Amino acid sequence: MDIIVYTAQLCKYFGSFTALDNLTISVEKAEIFSLLGPNGAGKTTAMKLLTTLLKPSSGDAFINGVSIRKDPFKVRSMIGYVPQMISVDGTLTGYENLLLFAKLYDIPSKEAKQRVKQSLEFMNLEDSAHKVVRTYSGGMIRRLEIAQSMLHRPKVLFLDEPTTGLDPLGVQTVWQRILELKKQFNTTILLTTHIMEEADKLSDHIAFLSGGKLAAAGTPGDLKKSLHMKGVTLEDVFIHYTKESADSERSFRETAKERKITSRLG
Repeated sequence: MDIIVYTAQLCKYFGSFTALDNLTISVEKAEIFSLLGPNGAGKTTAMKLLTTLLKPSSGDAFINGVSIRKDPFKVRSMIGYVPQMISVDGTLTGYENLLLFAKLYDIPSKEAKQRVKQSLEFMNLEDSAHKVVRTYSGGMIRRLEIAQSMLHRPKVLFLDEPTTGLDPLGVQTVWQRILELKKQFNTTILLTTHIMEEADKLSDHIAFLSGGKLAAAGTPGDLKKSLHMKGVTLEDVFIHYTKESADSERSFRETAKERKITSRLG
């Protein structure tokens, strides 16, 4: 077993509030690992810690053996990150966005142009490469963001609710590209989602968080079997281990945020 992401009793406190409580998980190389849980469970906090956007209060995590506490700059060079909110410039073309990102990562000009071309082709965006991004559909924007995050060939790709706000066709297209990234490039992908079908379809392993703590972890099949009932769905597992319904995480704040994202993605 080749572990590429490992958290060791990872904790994050905000004053007296414990957002993440002794999280210990391991992610194997070239697998898709999903973090699930109700609103406030610690998913976003875990994602921000692993991408070095937050510093841990205690414990540690390692990306390809590198500590997020001791060497966050090296960690950043090894990861890609696609946040929920739009991370590309709508006034530039898709090609210009990727070329700019390549420069930020000091990819040599000649190599950068080749990587941009390959990334656009892989994401089926070559026909729209020279169109302004504000004319893209939501699914096209997500694919462009994933292409952007992969330009520097990261070992681990972090996706924070990658299909939020997309129509069914956009969702299916993004799912297909995520699976192809794993298959063709052996990319390790760690994602958060509130969509049970998404987690079930994509994930090799799932970790359920509740109240900042790890509630259960395993393959989708093993998690369903753990309930010892026929016809169990991943939503049933979610309810069992988090003590909440899958819809209960969709608070007013989260619903408002999704609508904002939806309007921005068109």
